[in-house]
Amino acid sequence: MLAPHLYQAPDQLLKHRTILVTGAGDGIGRCAAITFAAHGATVILAGKTIEKLESVYDEIDQAGYPQPAIYPIHLGGAVMEDYQQMHNTLEQEFGQLDGLLHNAGILGDRKSVAQTDSEQWLEVMQINVNASFMMTQALLPLLEKSSDASIVFTSSGVGRKGRAYWGPYAVSKFAVEGLMQTLADELANTSHIRVNSLNPGATNTGMRHTAYPAEDPSVNPLPEKIMPLYLYLMGQDSQGVNGQALDAQPKA
Repeated sequence: MLAPHLYQAPDQLLKHRTILVTGAGDGIGRCAAITFAAHGATVILAGKTIEKLESVYDEIDQAGYPQPAIYPIHLGGAVMEDYQQMHNTLEQEFGQLDGLLHNAGILGDRKSVAQTDSEQWLEVMQINVNASFMMTQALLPLLEKSSDASIVFTSSGVGRKGRAYWGPYAVSKFAVEGLMQTLADELANTSHIRVNSLNPGATNTGMRHTAYPAEDPSVNPLPEKIMPLYLYLMGQDSQGVNGQALDAQPKA
C-alpha cells in the first residue's frame, strides 16, 4: 500500500456500508463519522452526550449524506447486558455491521504510577479497554454477516512504547494493542473481518490540549488531515490488511 496519509479515497468508497463510531460527538470521532458519511456510509453515532451526537447527526443530514443513527451509551457504566441490547437493536434496525471504529477514550491524570489514584486507573481501563472488549464481543455476530468488515482500535504512541507519567492511559493502549493482535489472529483465514489498530498521532483535539496545555494547538493537524487512513481501513482497499499497528501520520 501507499503511505496511508497519501491514500485518496473514491467518493463513494463506503456506499452501502454501515459503520459504528464510538466517541462520535467530538474530536476525531466526530470528524470520522462525518467523513465516513461523506463517502457513502450509514453511520451509527455512539456516545454518552446526546446533544453532541445530535449536532453531528444534523450536520450529516443537512449535507445530504446517508441518514445516520444515534445510539447513546455511557462506556464507563455499561455492562455486558447493555452491549447485548446494542446488538439486538442494531440487528433489528440494520441487519449487519460493516465497520466498527473504537474511537472513544479518556486520558486520565498524567501522574507517576506511584501517584495514580486506583479508582481513576480502573475508570480508564473500563472505558479504554473493557468497553471495547465487551462491545466487540457483542457485535461480532453482526460483523460476521458482512462480506467485508473492519474493526479499528484506536491506539497511541504511548501504547507502543511506554513513557513516564502516562500511567493508566499508556497501559490501556498497550492492552488495546494486545486485544487487537489476539482478535486479528483468531479471525485470520476464518472470517471476512479484519482487525487493526490506528495511532492518530499528535492531533489538534481537546484531549491533546488537556495532555499538553502549554502546546500551541496550531502545530498539530486538525482531525480532517488524518482521515485518509481511517477511510483506507474502513473501505475495501484494505482487504487482507489484518493485525497491523498503523500510524495516521508520517513518521518524522
